[in-house]
Amino acid sequence: MRRAVGGYKWFLLALLGCAFFFHQADRALFGLLTKPIQDELGLTDVHIGWINTALSWTLAAMTMLAGFAGDRFSRKWIITVSLVFWSLMTVMMGFVGEWRILGVVVPAYLTVMFFRSIATGGGESFYAPSAMALLGAHHKETRSLAFSVHQGVLYFALMTSGLIVAAALRLMDWRHIFMVFGGAGCLLGVSFIWLLRDEPRATRLRQGYGGQASHEPPAFAEATAGRRTTNLLAGGFRAFFLNPAALCVTTGFVAIVFVNNAYLFWAPKFIAEKFAVDVGEAATKAMFWHHLAAFAAVMAGGALTDRLVARYPRFRLAFQATAMLLGAPCLALIGLSGSLSAMVAMTAAYGLCRGLFESNTHASLFDVIPPASSAGSLASAWAGSPTATACAASRSASRSWAAPTPSARWRRRSRISASFAKSGGRKLHEQGAVFGAGGVDGLDGRGRREAHFRG
Repeated sequence: MRRAVGGYKWFLLALLGCAFFFHQADRALFGLLTKPIQDELGLTDVHIGWINTALSWTLAAMTMLAGFAGDRFSRKWIITVSLVFWSLMTVMMGFVGEWRILGVVVPAYLTVMFFRSIATGGGESFYAPSAMALLGAHHKETRSLAFSVHQGVLYFALMTSGLIVAAALRLMDWRHIFMVFGGAGCLLGVSFIWLLRDEPRATRLRQGYGGQASHEPPAFAEATAGRRTTNLLAGGFRAFFLNPAALCVTTGFVAIVFVNNAYLFWAPKFIAEKFAVDVGEAATKAMFWHHLAAFAAVMAGGALTDRLVARYPRFRLAFQATAMLLGAPCLALIGLSGSLSAMVAMTAAYGLCRGLFESNTHASLFDVIPPASSAGSLASAWAGSPTATACAASRSASRSWAAPTPSARWRRRSRISASFAKSGGRKLHEQGAVFGAGGVDGLDGRGRREAHFRG
């Protein structure tokens, strides 16, 4: 029985990987097909900017609700219904245009905004919190590796989406591409009714940090002692917003998502116009090499940090900070490159740094959040990223915010060691804690708290 359960966690990873493929490739379709959509429907860049902004704000508004639903209801059914719903809305993208409803003319950009941004985005927002929480509940010692593989699907989906679109445009128009892709997602969602299964509810509620109550971080255990409750909504808020390390992880996540979504929304069109290439070639150049490098990096990064964080608890933090610092100049050179080949090389270099950083984004948050509140806490983190992304979608400037400094009260309650208490705000910020805080209070290879965190 134990062997069957152990085998299912990898089967679960494969199932969620397939769903995540459609989740990300579906989101990439619109960016890849922006130019033919604009040509047929007469949409301007301003319209496209507002459509992408509406998507980001929908994700920001719905992800919090989705995370708390994932802590209270069946994650299997949330994932399944979410996949089927957003796939149906993708099919509907094949029918957008200027509609007349009850004698009222609805402009084309509003129908696109509804089906692309509100309906599809709302459905997609319910996938990630429940999927990552379910994956984390089944994977303990292999958690970082499992998250890295799942994250690797993102790169595979975006990498191949450009090739798929380039090939599909030779056979059909953009409307039929949306219909075919959405139909395939619906079929996968229906299969989840039989193939996907939840962890036992009682197991989820009994779980503490690392899968057992004895593995809870001392900081969290003392802060919540005597106040445990079945109110998962309040528990998710408390686990996240009273945790300085989780807020630091979120800051780094917001930064990387801001850049990645701006790239996803505008890179294909930017390449097509700047270098005068067709849509298929622009899609391939924008997506393939960037995400191929990111895919290789995220796979290697997950295995590497799982190995080294047991010996060097702060390794995850330093690893993410280094990757972010190396990626920044590569990102700038993407826009400054004078030739197509140079620009493609820079997209690959930035993809490498991006993959190394993102191999630990979710594992970092799981290092400081107990599984019983994981979906809600993950949602709290993810809800911040679309807010920043809305600015990227509309090509407007964004205001950055610094990582919060742990208060004296928090340090007293959590009894963090003196060295960490002194560096909790200032030193962590100097070392780049905004890029992830998993290494600050990391686990050993068996999910146990490292001795340096005991007061």
